[in-house]
Amino acid sequence: MLNKLLLISNSKAFGRAYLDHCEDEIKDVLSGIERVLFVPYAQPGGITYGDYAQLARSRFHKMDFKLDSIHEFNNPRRAVEEAQSIFIGGGNTFLLLKTLYDSDVMETIRQKVTGGIPYIGASAGSNVACPTIMTTNDMPIVYPRSFVALNFVPFQINAHFLDPDPNSKHQGETREIRIMEFLKFNDTPVVGLREGAMLKIDWPKLSLRGKSGVRIFTKGREPVEYQPGSSLNFLLG
Repeated sequence: MLNKLLLISNSKAFGRAYLDHCEDEIKDVLSGIERVLFVPYAQPGGITYGDYAQLARSRFHKMDFKLDSIHEFNNPRRAVEEAQSIFIGGGNTFLLLKTLYDSDVMETIRQKVTGGIPYIGASAGSNVACPTIMTTNDMPIVYPRSFVALNFVPFQINAHFLDPDPNSKHQGETREIRIMEFLKFNDTPVVGLREGAMLKIDWPKLSLRGKSGVRIFTKGREPVEYQPGSSLNFLLG
């Protein structure tokens, strides 16, 4: 059974450095854990695995956790099998999911996390915790073999959710319109996760953490706003 998950909209928020805004929540989710397995496959901005791992390693070291990166192992699946916890960083969701499939670690990650080890996702790492990646904002720069993701939670996430700017001259679809398009053909609820917001699961409880609210979209209903501190247990079914 799932134990603890932290699904973060973004790695940086409010002008602060990498993961600063969610340090307390990370420490709580990883309480009693010594080592974190980092997955750098999303490669934001094309950053190398090594540079991305160093960024994460330095930050987790400041929180007194040791961090290993999955790319440093000859056998990625064994690295997951031996992991005490998993952190999947942000970047391009399509690239992330493709590489998870290509590395043959999807099912092993599912087994480990549903078996109880803590999971942390940021942006793309939060997207792949959902049933599919069909509500990501990212460009499909590569072709994963499937849109089916890790399915840790029974809802979709739209990370970096943006409200319409009444002063903008942009004439394209808003995030809300895109999500409504998704719900035209799918029944799964969607959480519009704004910058600075995060979902914390301490099974069987789900709460909204951070400093920003969320907008939850359900097929056939008007979207509903929830503020930090709210219980969102209903999303777990």
